[in-house]
Amino acid sequence: MNKEKFYITTPIYYPSGNFHIGHCYATIVADSIARYKRLKGYDVFFQTGTDEHGIKIQKKAESAGVSPKEYVDKIVEDTKDLWSKLNISYNRFLRTTDKEHIECVQKIFKILYDKGDIYKGHYSGLYCTPCESFWTKTQLVDGKCPDCGREVQEVKEEAYFLKLSKYQEQLVKYYDEHPDFIQPISRKNEMINNFINEGLEDLCVSRTSFTWGIPVTFDQKHVVYVWIDALSNYISSLGYLSEDDSLFKKFWPADIHIVGKEIMRFHTIVWPIMLFALGLEQPKQIFGHGWLKVDGQKISKSFGNYKDPREYIDKYGADVVRYYSLREVPFGSDGNFSEDNLIMRLNSDLANVLGNLVQRTISMVQKYFAGKVSNKKIREDIDSDFINMISELSSKVDKQMEILNVGDAVGEIFDLLRCSNKYIDETVPWVLAKDENKKDRLETVLYNLLESIRVSSCLLTPFLPDTSDKIKNQLGNLNDSLEYIDDNSYSVNNPEILFKRVEK
Repeated sequence: MNKEKFYITTPIYYPSGNFHIGHCYATIVADSIARYKRLKGYDVFFQTGTDEHGIKIQKKAESAGVSPKEYVDKIVEDTKDLWSKLNISYNRFLRTTDKEHIECVQKIFKILYDKGDIYKGHYSGLYCTPCESFWTKTQLVDGKCPDCGREVQEVKEEAYFLKLSKYQEQLVKYYDEHPDFIQPISRKNEMINNFINEGLEDLCVSRTSFTWGIPVTFDQKHVVYVWIDALSNYISSLGYLSEDDSLFKKFWPADIHIVGKEIMRFHTIVWPIMLFALGLEQPKQIFGHGWLKVDGQKISKSFGNYKDPREYIDKYGADVVRYYSLREVPFGSDGNFSEDNLIMRLNSDLANVLGNLVQRTISMVQKYFAGKVSNKKIREDIDSDFINMISELSSKVDKQMEILNVGDAVGEIFDLLRCSNKYIDETVPWVLAKDENKKDRLETVLYNLLESIRVSSCLLTPFLPDTSDKIKNQLGNLNDSLEYIDDNSYSVNNPEILFKRVEK
């Protein structure tokens, strides 16, 4: 039987060479979703990558005395190293300098030109170099770029334009007919009120003022401008318009694009119009996440809070950074990253709730039964509720993941872990161990606890992959059922500390 397909993407990141924790947030969320879908049996394709063209790269490379390609090659390796340290399980890392991507973009540009949806003209207007965005005077805020607040420049040059205005009515109709297309709903309202209601202006999609980009095949002095270049990655990576388009036929349309709210305009206006013009299906959903601040401040070197995420990863561990990012920030809203709060989460949730539960349960199994237990089924009333909670956990996590409440999904697992610690306090295994007639009851209690830990560790796999593997190794039981099993057995290994408490 064929597995159900699932295609998820994060935006391809601009290779600035300066990563901060905010860059990691969306990728951690997307990776957790991709891993969860794999856990549930889906055939998943998870893509990320780097957006490597444009005048900013060209200028930085010139300043460094290297070619643009040499400049981005080094940064791309650094990007992959960071994703590796965070256990990001992408299926494809696409670079916009990849040969197949370049060829796909050139074909797309030519198709749209031949259809009349791209035409040559002259651009005269306002341009923000850091954001690589064109703006009208009415869109500026205090005369500056509305996205980054920097100065804009007057630009005049020959350019090709994409007919956004031609598809405005079709786009609005699509929004109305597909209410879940843009999430959260506040992002949709922003697009309509700030851009569409004012009337879409045709978009400049080529440049002649720099050379570091994909050449327009029929007009070599032009290079394809960043947004047609970058946005096409979602289909070029699947082999669209290539000799082998099997992945495209298999996975398109994408199930979800996860993007930062600052680039929602391009993903919910330009990208859908490109797809309309190409005659392709739209992605099922585009989700705009918020920004991550550090201690309530925008992340900036001038504030002294611009740390490489590897500092946190090396100090506390990848799973601690993943857990904090997922639990502390409501997906879709702006969030705050605080090292003090990270330590608090580490100590209270990971060390006290999870780590303590696993260590003391396995220690009791070792102490009282030489590491081996099975289910003696000597049950009391308290067991029924506990067993039901174990068996219901998977459906509770499912419910939260269906609506992308990733943090709440993890929270459901930790609710069971807290109840497991409470179950220990209420069943008092150390008291049962003193009565030889209660040996089977004691073994039943420990078995129930091991089942709770096993199911929890299986469901934690998408969110805390390293920790999940460590727990499974200590349990010595590889059964991956997501429900309580009556007739299971355990031969546990020596307990190990999962998380060490950190003093501030």
